[in-house]
Amino acid sequence: MNTTAILAGLLAVAFAALGSAKLAAVPAMRTKAEHVGFSVAAYRRIGLLEVLAVLGILVGAAVPVIGALAATGLVLLLGGAVVAHLRNGDGIRAVAPALVLGTVAVAFVVLVLGDLR
Repeated sequence: MNTTAILAGLLAVAFAALGSAKLAAVPAMRTKAEHVGFSVAAYRRIGLLEVLAVLGILVGAAVPVIGALAATGLVLLLGGAVVAHLRNGDGIRAVAPALVLGTVAVAFVVLVLGDLR
């Protein structure tokens, strides 16, 4: 198993769980949505985008550019998460998950694009 596959697996597992929880509007996600100033409906849309990104990353095993595009979408979503937390005055503990997952997504994109050369 190579590094790209490991990163794809990490992203797929993380965002399948996070996106599904947002789609289901579990109580913890409702609380987080309210905390950063999003409606539950908006948070569900974010969850849908996360689940679609997981599908894109999985398709990326066969069509790498799709995986790279899906991970780029996650980078944009995570950048938005960082901004939302910072605007809310949250500290590093709240921002760290988005930063870590964003770094994983960027590394994945860099590796996939490097493999396409």
